[in-house]
Amino acid sequence: MKDDKKKNSTSWVLDVAHLARIELDSAEEKKFAGQLGAVLANFEFLNKLNTSNVESTAQVTGLTNVFRDDEIKNPNGKKLRDELLANAAEIENGSIKVPGVFN
Repeated sequence: MKDDKKKNSTSWVLDVAHLARIELDSAEEKKFAGQLGAVLANFEFLNKLNTSNVESTAQVTGLTNVFRDDEIKNPNGKKLRDELLANAAEIENGSIKVPGVFN
């Protein structure tokens, strides 16, 4: 989607619905356009606030990610992988191929 301030909420809703590949009736379009319009209005309000003295924050809980090495824990992993791929509708280069999301 383009960053277009003149674009109305209904256009945004229709763009998102298209990307999500869902069909909306006119009542849903109107409902979601109103909700999206309210969200965008809140962002416009927040953009007007002076945050020059506010320190950037990524997270506030103090939690950290725990990383581990990727390793196969199932000695029959290849057999299970082959069984999974046998059930896939389409395979490409040893991976399950799915329909693209973006045009």
